[in-house]
Amino acid sequence: MNIIGSSNARVGLPIGMAVLRKGGSALDAVELAIRAVESNPLDHTVGLGGLPNLLGTVELDASIMDGSTRTAGAVGGVRRFEHPISIARRVMQDLPHAFLVGEGAERFALECGFEETDLLTAEAQEIYQRGLRDGKAGAPHASAVLRAMVGRLAMQPERASGKDAGTVNVLALDGHGHLAAGVSTSGFAWKYPGRVGDSAVIGAGNYCDNRYGAAACTGRGEMAIRAATAHSIVMYLRAGDGPDGAGRRAMEDLNDLEDPYFSAMNCVVLTPEGHHAAFSSEETAMYVFMDESSVEVQEAPRTFVRVAAGRA
Repeated sequence: MNIIGSSNARVGLPIGMAVLRKGGSALDAVELAIRAVESNPLDHTVGLGGLPNLLGTVELDASIMDGSTRTAGAVGGVRRFEHPISIARRVMQDLPHAFLVGEGAERFALECGFEETDLLTAEAQEIYQRGLRDGKAGAPHASAVLRAMVGRLAMQPERASGKDAGTVNVLALDGHGHLAAGVSTSGFAWKYPGRVGDSAVIGAGNYCDNRYGAAACTGRGEMAIRAATAHSIVMYLRAGDGPDGAGRRAMEDLNDLEDPYFSAMNCVVLTPEGHHAAFSSEETAMYVFMDESSVEVQEAPRTFVRVAAGRA
């Protein structure tokens, strides 16, 4: 039994591992671990307290995938609901669809009994307003959007920080040998309204197959969508690479793409044997993990892979 995730998954991993130790499913472990992150108001990249879009509205994306059946559910552009990961799971389980967005996803959430919540906390509101005042939106493409829509032509692009451009992902392997993967995010802060990134796109930010492994991504979602990064990792596992080789190859694939707004890319990988690895285009990035013998959440550095996409 194993559960791994992005560094901000630390608050949820003990909950997920408790599920696994009781004989619960990887799907339950992933969902409950991510729900804990979505409810953490101090994390401004996910759920409650997430940083809003350009117009000041928090929009959430999430997806979840079952490695035993390769069924998946995803939602994009969800407002007013704290737990998009759970809405995504209900999409997977209750509908003949895999992906709902915007008003349709919100209507479905209400039909399922999810309670509406004001997602914009006072702290997130202050960060948002400060970004508008200072003309520093935390990511190159966000600054470009602000220049175009607000007319602040003097603003200079600023590289994304992990705090402002994060996402949570969790991968789990249960005692029955089943894998599951989940991703949840509020997306890039100050994003164009309606933007949906890789977190909700199966194959881009999330992919899971019991036969080969599970993978998920954070960072520049548009790049992961273009390269189908999570799916690529799993296919490299299928081709015989171990988690280290698969993750590295998928990261290096990004070098074939041009993207003047590229900030960073990160991924995590888990195999059916319980082997795991993580990668980042930033040299100091970390990830977290637990196994059945873990007393507490453990942390390890991600393998650094230089990505030169969009660079001159």
